[in-house]
Amino acid sequence: MNRYKVIVNPISGRGNGEKSIPLIKTLLEQHSLSYDLVRTERPGHAIALAQHAAVDGYDVVVAAGGDGTANEVLNGLMQAKQAGAKAAMGALCVGRGNDFAFGAGVPPTVEAGCDVLAADHRRLLDVGWVEGGLVPQGRYFGNGVGVGFDAVVGFEALKLKRLSGFPSYIVAALKTIFLYYRAPLLRIAYDDHVLTQPSLMVSVMNGRRMGGGFMMAPHSSPDDGLFDLCLAAHVGRVAIFPLILRFMQGTQATHKAITTGRAACVTVTAVEGVLPAHADGETISVESRELTMRVLPRQLAMVCAEAA
Repeated sequence: MNRYKVIVNPISGRGNGEKSIPLIKTLLEQHSLSYDLVRTERPGHAIALAQHAAVDGYDVVVAAGGDGTANEVLNGLMQAKQAGAKAAMGALCVGRGNDFAFGAGVPPTVEAGCDVLAADHRRLLDVGWVEGGLVPQGRYFGNGVGVGFDAVVGFEALKLKRLSGFPSYIVAALKTIFLYYRAPLLRIAYDDHVLTQPSLMVSVMNGRRMGGGFMMAPHSSPDDGLFDLCLAAHVGRVAIFPLILRFMQGTQATHKAITTGRAACVTVTAVEGVLPAHADGETISVESRELTMRVLPRQLAMVCAEAA
């Protein structure tokens, strides 16, 4: 019988993590799953908890939180893997964005998520690796890295105390139009291509979505060995809002300011300006000048829904 370690971030989703614990316990017990549940107590705690769980022989380590919690659990599991430990990852969506779970095939409700854990269907996913900025030693990511406008949107969303989920990102995006509209000059090298241009935003995606509803890479697959890229050139402040609407619909690729591509390695260098950036919603750069992202193919066993 599988042993599950459930790592809950109690403050995820503006406290929804803590509120969800009784339901999670009830559902796991209804499925007769053998589990231990632990709460995170500080930033970075889930990394250590996940690493120790894998080393201790748990079969599945479940991130119950949002994208930040999922990112920490992923990093802990990848660190344990380097030491020879093997554990699959699961997820329960109780956070704000839950974008990694969306791209990995995990349903959005706790009830459906527990059904998926019980069914134990697994898929090997690619994992991203980013170096530079605040993580010169490198950090793993599962969903994507955002540079520029969308990173600032994430920073602003965290400041909104009365909103959660996708609405908080919508409000933050509207605020960011007035905060971040002078695109820095970037050199973007991806595999054999180089693009130098003033860039409003660079999205390096393993998953499909960011911010709970912005479809940065609507056709991305997390197990194809390549990132999907969405590169937005400079547009005027007035043009940013209709471009945001296109991202919500996943139709931005036909816009004249958008370049798309696919690559296994991407280096973004600020020729002029700096690189505000996040990986899975976690800040990795505020004023750095260069970031490099690489795909590590089919590294993570993920418990997810079977494809329809």
